[in-house]
Amino acid sequence: MVEAAGRPPEDLDLALARLEDAVLGGPRELTAADVARLAGVEPAELATFWNALGLRLPDPDGKAFTTADVAVVSGFIGASHEYGLSPTAGVSLVRAMGHTMERLVSWQTETIVEHLATKYGLRDADARGLLLERLLLIDDLLAQGLVHAWRRHLAAAAGRASVLAARGADEVSDELPLARAVGLADVVGFTTRTAELGAEALADYVQGFEAQARDVVTAHGGRVVKTIGDALLFVADDAATGARVALGLAEALGPDSDAPLRVGLVWGRVLSRFGDIFGPAVALASRLCDEAGPGRVLVDEATAGCLPGFLLDALEVRDVAGIGPLRPYLLIAESQEG
Repeated sequence: MVEAAGRPPEDLDLALARLEDAVLGGPRELTAADVARLAGVEPAELATFWNALGLRLPDPDGKAFTTADVAVVSGFIGASHEYGLSPTAGVSLVRAMGHTMERLVSWQTETIVEHLATKYGLRDADARGLLLERLLLIDDLLAQGLVHAWRRHLAAAAGRASVLAARGADEVSDELPLARAVGLADVVGFTTRTAELGAEALADYVQGFEAQARDVVTAHGGRVVKTIGDALLFVADDAATGARVALGLAEALGPDSDAPLRVGLVWGRVLSRFGDIFGPAVALASRLCDEAGPGRVLVDEATAGCLPGFLLDALEVRDVAGIGPLRPYLLIAESQEG
């Protein structure tokens, strides 16, 4: 049985204390000055590290740190000194962790809160109180899964790096470094479709669209870069794979679906930074997406030339904002001979 409501504050405080002891590796018994001294770093270095994690530095006299914090601060800042890492690169590495973990924890905890509220018929506040207890049961499992996923993605990134390194002799020094199929897909009429939805229905709609779209991208060999509201940005390592991803999205989320997608796809070069990608190919994919209709995939002429194994239809030249005259090609299907 689950107590639905009215948990006294002291019970919540006790549950939070137990959770913090478990996930933080011990009680909060150190000040910022203590951590800097024990880690052998300057206070300013500690402040930079902590802020880069996306965490507010506590008041000087506040005992907010644990011995585990000392070990991590010492290890990271010590390694940056040992390997001569520039301040910019060091902060970027830490910020990547902080930003990613903040979003990950928010995603996971909100999912659990929603599950508890639905399963037990709880108010949101009561579900969040129960969350404190449930996290104690699964924190080790979540941590194990996190490390495993990180190692698998690191291995995949290393594999892609090895391919690029082997092609290094053919690269032009002033070009953007990564050749990628860049695709942007968004939901047609998203504002109209969601205008009358309440919070729960809107959450279900967005989660359903994103989960299905992500599954399609992964199943066809692509990678999701990010989602932006009702849009999804993805990449693939070759033009044919990008085309299969785009066609897969248009088929799975076509005109008759609850979240019909239109897709723009470009084969081009990009710069990868901060877990995102940048370059003219991204802007062009976005413009092509704007020009496409529900369940349709548009590519530019250069990308069409990279897809000999696919059926395409050249459309009329049109003037596209920010691009100028453009002849889009409708990507229809992969040919049987391809």
